[in-house]
Amino acid sequence: MTRNQSTELPLIDMRSDTVTRPTPAMRRAMFEADVGDDVFGEDPTITKLEETAAARTGKEAALFVSSGTMANLVSLLTHTTAGDELLVGDRAHIVRAEAGGVSRLGGVLATTLPNQPDGGFDPELIPGAVRPDDMHQPRTTLLALENTHNFCGGSVVSLERTEEIAGVAREHGLRVHLDGARIFNAAVASGHSVAELAAPADSVAFCLSKGLGAPVGSLICGDEAFIREARRTRKLVGGGMRQAGILAAAGLVALDQMVDRLADDHANARQLARGLAELGFDINPEDVQTNIVIVQLDSSHDPAPSPKLQAALKELGILVTTPDRTKIRLVTHADLSSDECAAALLRMAEAEIGPAL
Repeated sequence: MTRNQSTELPLIDMRSDTVTRPTPAMRRAMFEADVGDDVFGEDPTITKLEETAAARTGKEAALFVSSGTMANLVSLLTHTTAGDELLVGDRAHIVRAEAGGVSRLGGVLATTLPNQPDGGFDPELIPGAVRPDDMHQPRTTLLALENTHNFCGGSVVSLERTEEIAGVAREHGLRVHLDGARIFNAAVASGHSVAELAAPADSVAFCLSKGLGAPVGSLICGDEAFIREARRTRKLVGGGMRQAGILAAAGLVALDQMVDRLADDHANARQLARGLAELGFDINPEDVQTNIVIVQLDSSHDPAPSPKLQAALKELGILVTTPDRTKIRLVTHADLSSDECAAALLRMAEAEIGPAL
């Protein structure tokens, strides 16, 4: 295990589920993958992955891309034209962590609606946000949801909530895209299938390289006409890959072997939340639904406490991220065990790390 140079304690990495490394089965599959030129449609492993992804999401077709950000970008650009307007939550990954790509590259205005704690937003806000048919205003054409919702603490947007929001969007002529980067976490936590959760959306994107543990890749899924156009958009943004079946092979293993174990990550996240609550942090373990734990810190005496806590934890060999200057985020994943979660909490208790830091 990697060791912290200053403390000589084994590093416990809770920054993200993206830090996972490919399993031995993935490495074997990558080594043995049958490949071809995917831009010419000749990579059999990518074709199999795309067919598998379409079946799992209940869509007609799928497209393999390099990352979650590219999956959302290609989807949004395919759904819109320059000058259109996108409605999206104000805490959505699309607007907070994707470099403004849809605006910079697509000329699309992203108008935000306030996210609620469950990661959704009030559907009653949609009619007032849709622009009238007026040449002075952009056309509102697309609404984006996120499930699970990263910056709402890995919350699961329920199927009923998704159906309600998407239904109102459609009544007003909008298409719906679902950023399902962690939709398999949502499925495991909710008991609904991925296909059920994705059904209200015209398109859905999900990541292989987060909780599913593959080293690279995401899938965009939708109807055949949409995916055909998305393939053109992928080329536009430089996303065409050649013998990328070596990457797709790991994705097939991820979908086959890594879904059910997501429940372990969720249990470990609740373990962390309980321990943090015992240390005095303001967190309710019952609010933790999947593999993300976000802790709101007391900023009454320090307007920016999270960088200091992050630095103190790093000295203990515990790596976390800071969504903003008053929060820390801890993420459980396949390479983080229950014992390591317990060890992190013990280090914090012994060092008297708490909200009053």
